Amino acid sequence: MKAYVFPGQGAQFTGMGKDLYENSALAKELFEKANEILGFRITDIMFEGTAEELKETKVTQPAVFLHSVILAKTLGEDFKPEMVAGHSLGEFSALVANGTLSFEDGLKLVSQRALAMQKACEITPSTMAAVLGLADNVVEEVCASIDGVVVAANYNCPGQLVISGETSAVEKACEAMKAAGAKRALILPVGGAFHSPMMEPAREELAAAIEATTFSTPICPVYQNVTANAVSDANEIKKNLIIQLTAPVKWTQSVQQMIADGATLFTEVGPGKVLTGLINKIDKEAATANA
Repeated sequence: MKAYVFPGQGAQFTGMGKDLYENSALAKELFEKANEILGFRITDIMFEGTAEELKETKVTQPAVFLHSVILAKTLGEDFKPEMVAGHSLGEFSALVANGTLSFEDGLKLVSQRALAMQKACEITPSTMAAVLGLADNVVEEVCASIDGVVVAANYNCPGQLVISGETSAVEKACEAMKAAGAKRALILPVGGAFHSPMMEPAREELAAAIEATTFSTPICPVYQNVTANAVSDANEIKKNLIIQLTAPVKWTQSVQQMIADGATLFTEVGPGKVLTGLINKIDKEAATANA
């Protein structure tokens, strides 16, 4: 079975999507439509902007989404997903790819999500950190032992987790992770504590936007971050998407479940090769490709 996977924030690079824009009439039309919807020329930042400009959450999230979704649309007849999944923000790309969301609605939600997260980040100093070389349960136990808010946020692959929470709690957790035998525990250059309780204000804001959006029955199941299981019911997809901002990204578990359900080839659609790298660490036998 063909599985298509879509990257999240962090996969962006200057020049992303430029070749699509220049070589495909459909891509150019969709990029220009995106500029109109967003009210600024995101294409200028994607194609010519600095790394700093691209790193702004309100730019990064729509940029990665657009690169993924437009690339999928230019694949034409070759694009026949039998299962999809996306990492964090990438879940929105996956939902456009499998027909749950329209291109326009997906972009509007991603833009609202980015702005809501940006606002939530400004309320309390918060951050994320990568922890390498510890078992999942050890990371969870260390987080639980720390005073303050710090939780496991991204289960990226065995031995690679990201924790998220209040800056002081994350810093304390990093020291405790090293004491528990972590190879590394380092603070990431992110705007705030994504996929943690710190995102509750953003979740509330986004929930209203998601509730007001039409979700259609998909052409194939999506393996959602929150459950790591195949979901095809539009209402259930909606519910899981609302929870996603404050819940962990179960990427390892999603990939393992997709393989158990018959995935034979994982194709990453979007900027970079982060997900194919993680999939190969989750299962060395998994066949991967990049669109």
